[in-house]
Amino acid sequence: MPPDYTEEEEFEAKYTGKTFRRIVGLLRPHWKMVLSFLALIAVVSGIDALFTYLSKLIIDRGIMAGDTSELYRLLSYYGGMIVLQAIFVFGFIYAVGVLGERVRYDLRQKMFNHLQDLSLSYYSRTPVGWIMARVTSDSDRVSDLVSWGILDLVWATTNILTSVGFMFYINWRLALIVMLMVPIVTFVAIEFRRRILKQFRVVRKINSKITGSYNENITGVRVVKALVREEENAKEFAELTGDMYKAAYRAAWLSALFLPSVQLIAAVALGTIAWYGGWQAGLGGVTVGGIQAFISYVTFMMWPIQDAARIFAEMQHAIASAERIFSLTDAVPEVADRENAIDPGTIQGDIEFEHVTFYYEDNIPVLKDFNLKVKRGETIALVGPTGGGKSTIVNLACRFYEPKEGVIRIGGTDYTQFTLHAIQSRIGVVLQTPHLFSGSVRENIRYGRLDATDAEIEEAAKLAGAHDFIIKFDKGYDEPVGEGGNNLSVGQKQLISLTRAILARPEIFVMDEATSSVDTLTEALIQRGMERLMQGRTSFVIAHRLSTIKRASRILVIEDGQIAEMGTHQELLRLRGKYYTLYTRQFRHQMEEVLDPFAGAAESAPVPAD
Repeated sequence: MPPDYTEEEEFEAKYTGKTFRRIVGLLRPHWKMVLSFLALIAVVSGIDALFTYLSKLIIDRGIMAGDTSELYRLLSYYGGMIVLQAIFVFGFIYAVGVLGERVRYDLRQKMFNHLQDLSLSYYSRTPVGWIMARVTSDSDRVSDLVSWGILDLVWATTNILTSVGFMFYINWRLALIVMLMVPIVTFVAIEFRRRILKQFRVVRKINSKITGSYNENITGVRVVKALVREEENAKEFAELTGDMYKAAYRAAWLSALFLPSVQLIAAVALGTIAWYGGWQAGLGGVTVGGIQAFISYVTFMMWPIQDAARIFAEMQHAIASAERIFSLTDAVPEVADRENAIDPGTIQGDIEFEHVTFYYEDNIPVLKDFNLKVKRGETIALVGPTGGGKSTIVNLACRFYEPKEGVIRIGGTDYTQFTLHAIQSRIGVVLQTPHLFSGSVRENIRYGRLDATDAEIEEAAKLAGAHDFIIKFDKGYDEPVGEGGNNLSVGQKQLISLTRAILARPEIFVMDEATSSVDTLTEALIQRGMERLMQGRTSFVIAHRLSTIKRASRILVIEDGQIAEMGTHQELLRLRGKYYTLYTRQFRHQMEEVLDPFAGAAESAPVPAD
């Protein structure tokens, strides 16, 4: 079995900007929309700045000068700008909303497609809950950053630049006072950003664990109930949520502390401006309207700086999420097509393991210098103790994994010269625990070959022995199977899984202990369907019951990654070795030739499973 990984990867403690650049890169396919909403934001920000300057003119030229006509003229401009601003605000809010949804769609589509390409080893070391957290909540945060977050950032930057420009235009001396606070605010922002990001990295990591805990407890609810684990699971979950609360609390505390720090700096700046502006007004260096506009511009500029606490918190949270998304999309499949790999059109032929060594963890080989030649059309049964390497042999044959050393050949050709699709699309697999997808019986069977007709589906079901129970459903082949096939019995799910394999018309067939959890009657049906499917096909059967293995061309006893014994059922019994020991241990009450299950009796005691 592959190793169990329980900890997620750690990310850099220092933020370098690389992740943020990659986040911005998500906007590249939508650059036209980005330019549109940036232009709209710039126009709206410019109108906001003009509002303040127009207020200065209204005070100086209209109210203070007592010129009513000029006052009405300026007020009419003010009203027209309000209407114009409303139109542009609607435009950029609509644009940024659509942009966010497009980025969210792109992210989830990219992650889902990449997950299809990743090797089984990735899923062996990555809990489902952590993957789900990346695809759902993490993608939401990143899409919000590249839409609303960047909108806030651009708006803030534009507001600051336009405010500074108008302040220098009104009085450059007062503007210099304001500019003195910029480096102080910048230092405070950088320091808080570093600390907030650290806490949000912890939050995202614990969130992945919480999602994983949800997934395991929901999917394993029957086991939880059967073992009365509710209280213990609740305690474990409380510890996780408690850790997340502490990390989120620290992040919130830092975010809250940032805002009053900036406000304090702003208060000092405004006090200085009020004092110096009043002195300048007495000397005629600035008008009353100019002082009012200047204070408005400072407030106008300080608002986005103060709001930076929220923007920075969201940015750091999104960056922490993006690091996890990119860790998924950057994951390299351990099994992938080689350069110039081909589709030979068929994979029928002898399968040969030549000096194959394989391990899931370094220095712990599951197979070591393993050799085996399977002739085309043979049925190879694998038996032996748990952890001996039976499933590994099958996984290597299907190229779910590849040898660390040695070579596997199909038809005399190294199978790495073939594309993965060429091999895996021609393999039919029936697992011990079959997986059905939400939908109807017909849809689950058609999953084996999407272009199959209804008639072909029914013919496959008849061959597998599933047709009789399917037509008894209220909706027949259109009966919903429920999530994971929960509306069906284990035996029914297994027969539908076998039907799916038959419909796919595989060239190589693999059965991984498919009869271990079914009753003897269902086992007989599965066995009959298997025999039809295996005719003329190379087959691997990880054995569990005698009825499954006694008809095999060869039976291999696998122990410590080696072939301990090999032969037919009768040959191995006569050898009186390891297979004989396994057989007599499980079938000491059936030492005679076992009756054929189709003749009316079936074996029910199991051979030790892998």
